[in-house]
Amino acid sequence: MADFNDDEYESFELDDEDPSEAASSRDLAEADDDPDTDDDDDDLDDLEDAEPEDVDFIVAAYREDGQSMVNALSEELANDLDELIVQLRRLPGDGGALGLVSLVGEVAVIVRVRGRHVQLLLNDSAAANDWPIARDVADYLGEDIPEDDEDEAEPIGDLGLLKDLGVSEFDLTALCDDLDIGSDQLLTEVAEKIKIGAQFRKVVEAEFGD
Repeated sequence: MADFNDDEYESFELDDEDPSEAASSRDLAEADDDPDTDDDDDDLDDLEDAEPEDVDFIVAAYREDGQSMVNALSEELANDLDELIVQLRRLPGDGGALGLVSLVGEVAVIVRVRGRHVQLLLNDSAAANDWPIARDVADYLGEDIPEDDEDEAEPIGDLGLLKDLGVSEFDLTALCDDLDIGSDQLLTEVAEKIKIGAQFRKVVEAEFGD
């Protein structure tokens, strides 16, 4: 099995940061009193959860006692960003954990948790109109949710969240923009680049294979 390279993975060590910076990442916009806006919010609240067959995979990656670990997570977490963050924070990682979520071959979510510090990436902002976890990411980041008729897909979140692990912002942007690969392939490429490809594929095939 491929292990995380210590040099590649050194930034999984918790950073010394001002807690207010972490808190600021969740400075969500206040609700508008406009009735039309309330109706829009109600529509978003009506999003149906992803069913098990919609979940390509949901896994966590972390280091424990210097060894790389990749574990399958409950498919229910593919509908609840807050609970996913809680579960990632509970893992005994030496310096944090990654969550990788793929839905219907189209929606990719990367969650990186290091103590109080949370970084997020969603490959397609338009997915927030259809999938609860994508909407959660947009809400967490305080990003506007695009209109249904906006066809242009663009990522939202921190495209540099994996740069210390060997995935540059340029590389991650290119993966998100590549319309020839699905979200499952995108995250498999990410796993390869951060040196957990073999473990990742084994877990995905064993726990989420047809």
